[in-house]
Amino acid sequence: MPGAMVDQVRRFNRVVTERVGALNDRFLGLARPLGEARLLWEVGPDGCDVRLLRSRMGLDSGYVSRLLRSLEAAGLVEVTSSLADRRIRVARLTAAGRRERAKLNKRADELAQSLLAPLTAEQQEQLLAAMRDVERLLIAASVKISPVDPEHPDARYCLAEYVAELSRRSTRPVGNTALPHQLRPPAGQFFVAYLHGAAIGCGAVKHHRDAPAEIKRMWIAPEARGLGLGRRLLETLEECALANGARTAHIETGAVLTEALCLYRSVGWVEVPPFNDEPFADHWFEKELG
Repeated sequence: MPGAMVDQVRRFNRVVTERVGALNDRFLGLARPLGEARLLWEVGPDGCDVRLLRSRMGLDSGYVSRLLRSLEAAGLVEVTSSLADRRIRVARLTAAGRRERAKLNKRADELAQSLLAPLTAEQQEQLLAAMRDVERLLIAASVKISPVDPEHPDARYCLAEYVAELSRRSTRPVGNTALPHQLRPPAGQFFVAYLHGAAIGCGAVKHHRDAPAEIKRMWIAPEARGLGLGRRLLETLEECALANGARTAHIETGAVLTEALCLYRSVGWVEVPPFNDEPFADHWFEKELG
């Protein structure tokens, strides 16, 4: 990666951390640093699973535990076992914690206003537009795509959402052309896309020794669309097929999935005659890999 790109990211990081007060051990003028203040915010008025806190903040369990102990010692948070599952620890705000969070919310609003106030109306719109772009791109960069077993709970959740969406958009059924045993190595591979520990997409590859690989079950959650994740997931599936010896890949889709049709055509997939009897499909595509 070019050094100028790295330098720009580092300059941006320095400006932002200084301007929002991240370097101050009394964030927003309160008696605690940014890490504790952010954790207090993430616990929220309804409480939060400690594992989810770690995922949301991207922190290791030891550091989150230290932050929680500090907030507990200050009388702002209580950590107890979940009534539904004693193995799960849940953090909840005390009455003092709720008051502190309200104060944090008010001062965060004031800080945001102070960032915008010196600018003209046009500059404010420019800054807000740039922030939206940065937020979107940073979220996209936070997504991790990992191989999982096709019967893992996250895989099953994604597949259920995939089928539910197809059912909402079409009355035709989805064929049984990607069964779990066909998506486990060495027969195939299933992938799940994660954002802060939550499953937001999936896709799979079926490997064939003397025939094109098949890309199956591509889905991205509606709230995660527009981030370029479909393209990134498709590239991951293509790379998986290529790494397992395929030189050509096949994929099929329905006419109602206009987003998928645009994606496939935009990255070099070529429409070909039908190569299977998938009942949901209207379009069949092929791509030379590598």
